[in-house]
Amino acid sequence: MSEYTIDSLLKKALELGASDIHLIVGEVPSFRIDGKILKSKLPPVTEEDMMNTIEKMVPVSMRDRIYHSYDSDFPYEIEGVSRFRVNLAMTFGYHSMTIRLIPYDIPTIQQLNLPKSVERLTHFDNGIVLITGATGSGKSTTIASILNHINHTQRKHIITVEDPIEYVFKSNKSIFTQRQIGIDTDNYLNGLKFALRQDPDVILIGEIRDMETVQSALHAAETGHLVFATLHTFNAIQTINRLLSFFPPSERELVRGQFAEVYRGSISQKLLPRADEKGRIPAVELLISTPTIKDFILKDELEEIYKLVQKGSYDDMITFNTSLYDLYKKKLITKDVALDNSDNKNELQHYLRGVYSGTNNMDY
Repeated sequence: MSEYTIDSLLKKALELGASDIHLIVGEVPSFRIDGKILKSKLPPVTEEDMMNTIEKMVPVSMRDRIYHSYDSDFPYEIEGVSRFRVNLAMTFGYHSMTIRLIPYDIPTIQQLNLPKSVERLTHFDNGIVLITGATGSGKSTTIASILNHINHTQRKHIITVEDPIEYVFKSNKSIFTQRQIGIDTDNYLNGLKFALRQDPDVILIGEIRDMETVQSALHAAETGHLVFATLHTFNAIQTINRLLSFFPPSERELVRGQFAEVYRGSISQKLLPRADEKGRIPAVELLISTPTIKDFILKDELEEIYKLVQKGSYDDMITFNTSLYDLYKKKLITKDVALDNSDNKNELQHYLRGVYSGTNNMDY
């Protein structure tokens, strides 16, 4: 890597359309492009390379801290080029880096090929909306597009609490206050606590990690704020169960009631390789709460929610399989990709054979 500065390597990653760069001592730099790891032809990263990169990238305010921590997250920016989210970790006693590219331009809901009905989640005045999926499934970009839609259509004060800050918003009709854990606030709990004293309309919690954060998010939603948050879960049912699992069994029924009252909807997504091999496209499950769904949550009859949505375009809601089927019909993904990513392959096979009574044309 010595022939390259870190900035030139990051610029090369941008040219290649990479989403991530991996730097590991003793290994050649690698890029993730369209979901696949590709190794560069550069020399292996040396310990000296890594230490020089750390000195170049780590914010001055975090210099002391990183040498006393096994894992650190921080932002980096090449002005006029792009922002980056950096994770610094230890492996076999040496530092390693994973660098995520965060473009300046925030894509619209339409540009991301998300269903237009996602916009409905921006119209609530209060409650909680969850965006879920595996690491690298595009959650941060989806949330950014949703918040920027609010920014351009409504007059709100939007507060984000992130670790680290990813997309940087430019105020339009709305105004933004963006706070980074470890620099602008101690932790998510304090960030949320004090956010409620800062006259917010909309609050983004970068990630729900523990019971205390769930409690704070529910409290914010109950007190008249619209809260967006992310979780590493794969569908709405798993998401609801995951939130409840943060609490001891004796408290879950009470929390279930709280959650049912403030839940407004969720987006769960996967990024899939396009059939034309030009990047990736999201398949989504979209759930928007209704009185019937609220009742199913209260009764702990979560499987009934899927059956309701499965009937076809119920209140603009979408299951993963209907999303996969629609992407396949539009020739945006292959049949094999659709089947490989389905969590109910038998049902999807029925759709592919034409045994499907739901919507045939989702509004993307």
